[in-house]
Amino acid sequence: MAGNVDLTQFLRRCRDRIDPESLGLPERGAYRRVPGLRREEVAQLAGVSTDYYIRLEQGRNITPSDSVLDAVADALRLDDAERTHLHDLVKAKPGRRARRAAPGVQRARPGLLRLLDSFNDHAAFILGRRGDILAINHLCRVLIADFDAMPYRERNLTRWIVLTPEARALYPDWEQIAAEMTAILRLDAGRYPDDARTAELVGELTMKSEHFRRWWDDHKVLTRTHGQKRFNHPLVGELTIDYQALTPPGEDGQTLFLYMPAPDRTSQEAWRLLADWNTPTAPDHNPEPDDSPSHSPSDDRSSL
Repeated sequence: MAGNVDLTQFLRRCRDRIDPESLGLPERGAYRRVPGLRREEVAQLAGVSTDYYIRLEQGRNITPSDSVLDAVADALRLDDAERTHLHDLVKAKPGRRARRAAPGVQRARPGLLRLLDSFNDHAAFILGRRGDILAINHLCRVLIADFDAMPYRERNLTRWIVLTPEARALYPDWEQIAAEMTAILRLDAGRYPDDARTAELVGELTMKSEHFRRWWDDHKVLTRTHGQKRFNHPLVGELTIDYQALTPPGEDGQTLFLYMPAPDRTSQEAWRLLADWNTPTAPDHNPEPDDSPSHSPSDDRSSL
């Protein structure tokens, strides 16, 4: 099954990237014909039998405890995002426990919409599952793109960054940023393996982007909390922004991103020009077109 294949490929990628010499193991020779750790070495480091680890990596019907998965994660030197992904992939296997129910339509609650509109000096947006743009304020529309004006199913940051020429022109480090968005999508897909919208998005990007296909096959996963991005904006030229990613209380599947200019003079001046370029209009967050999916009040629940 697909979940088993994802688990197998993820664990193999994690094994292959570890330098045996860093663990005091021989690097090459008759003993070692392939890069990375051998499966018996991972098993030894994790304190499980070789046969057990092989069955785990093959995605066979076993039910490892959380402590065993944590030991495997330690042996493979997984970071927090990778550790979470390992647990998600194992939970998605047959015989483990029921998969997470396919989530409903996400919406940003009214209080968060008002919060976005209150930011006059920050570009801000709320990102949902699979990179969907749930809300965006005026300054962010000017900085990145007017997602509210796009068809419903195109309001997705991952799709926009990977596929559009506007994104390639906007980000000098486009390849790095697009690869990171792919890794974030991979993490989300592991958490909700039965989400039809995620499968639809992955299918579209796989067909349309050779870059995406390569990044997706790498099985890298990522979460973002803060950082910097460089822009080459068509209106104000080059600038660097600092960003913070915050999870609103009660909205586990949503992330609030705040963008502000880096402290250098060039970025500060460009930001002031950008903020003055247009006067904010009345807020119109994600108007719902006729082709958007129907939903019930229960769909507006907290949720990747």
